[in-house]
Amino acid sequence: MKKTLLSVLAASLVLGNSAPTSAVSNPFADVPADHWAYDAVAQLAADGVIEGYGDGTYRGDQEITRYEMAQMIARAMTRGAKGTDKALIDKLAAEFADELNNLGVRVASLEKRVDNVKWLGRLRYRYNSKKHEGEPSANVNQVLLRLEPNVKINEHWTGKARIDYRTDMNSAANTTTSTLDRVYAQGIYGDTVINLGKLWYPTQADYGLVLDGSINGGQVSFGKDVKVSLAIGRYNLNTYRDFGAAAGGADTVSYQAIEIYNDRTQKFTWGVGYHHLKNDRCLQNLYGNDNANIWAAGLGYKFTPNISLTASYAKNTSGDIASKYRQAYIFALNYKGVRANDAGSFGVTVNYRHFGQYATLHPTYDIVSMIDNTRTIKGWEAGFSYAFAKNIVGSAYYFRGKSVNDTGDKDYSNIFTEVNFFF
Repeated sequence: MKKTLLSVLAASLVLGNSAPTSAVSNPFADVPADHWAYDAVAQLAADGVIEGYGDGTYRGDQEITRYEMAQMIARAMTRGAKGTDKALIDKLAAEFADELNNLGVRVASLEKRVDNVKWLGRLRYRYNSKKHEGEPSANVNQVLLRLEPNVKINEHWTGKARIDYRTDMNSAANTTTSTLDRVYAQGIYGDTVINLGKLWYPTQADYGLVLDGSINGGQVSFGKDVKVSLAIGRYNLNTYRDFGAAAGGADTVSYQAIEIYNDRTQKFTWGVGYHHLKNDRCLQNLYGNDNANIWAAGLGYKFTPNISLTASYAKNTSGDIASKYRQAYIFALNYKGVRANDAGSFGVTVNYRHFGQYATLHPTYDIVSMIDNTRTIKGWEAGFSYAFAKNIVGSAYYFRGKSVNDTGDKDYSNIFTEVNFFF
């Protein structure tokens, strides 16, 4: 019976596939073999409702993660199933609600509602200790409350925002600052996603090397197996960094970007991107050119469901900039990955990073900005994250390397820890 069921499950991974199927031990990466989801997926596959990788193949030697399962469910939700099939999809959506939420898919029956508003967020405590050669040690004790309201507008559109309340406990006054970091509308039409406003834009082609932050404008992504992302708007250079007087007091630039990358759930991932910035004053003051042209690329490979390697590179080709400042690159080896909703899950990473300050805007790596986000930094980092209980995650990272500047390389070390309580 189990072999028959698993064979049907394998068939469900290909929409409309009529090729012979093969059994696989457990396609759900962290779902027990006797879980009811097997029967639900088998039924939806038999009815031709659920779809899988979408490339006409089933990779029988690769387990399906909860994230990949959520992608299948999300696509099935758009197909307008009725009756028994709709009930099965709703039940699967409830099981994988956290993953669906991370994909931006609304699960109406699970929302904590005030009319049509859903609230997400986190409480975070962060401790950071850095030591820079020739300078006294510096510590950061910080508490953050983050609120993320999502307002349902209609079938396709949702309003999103992110509000941060941050207290620096190192200061004598324990000053709290509030920031409206994002406020935008998001429209989803099948595989096309449109964002308008002060929006969150993490670069995908380079795994967040160039930017993981907010821009004011618009962004659209489309495509299924190969995706295209277009962005246009304005970006404030000093939002996440401190160029200060070096920018001549003018810190807002026009910003355009295009990225092409494949489905991030594939075993082999790739991407290329181009980012253009323009401001006659601040960029001219920074490095002698009113334009910045940043090219980026990334490659990734999953050796097993638990082990992956990624590499990304970015280069600013404009202006009179030394090579060490115009280039950025990362090599990262990752083992497993923590999931906030799965107590006991964990992730380990070891990586080497070189950040040229003119090749990146605001990379997705917090430890870099906590060290010194105005300089070029290179070195090794090791990190560990663990889910102590559902929605409680602790992380610890250690970086050792050098700051690179015109007066010579200086040693840097940094200990970065935080605990997040998600809600």
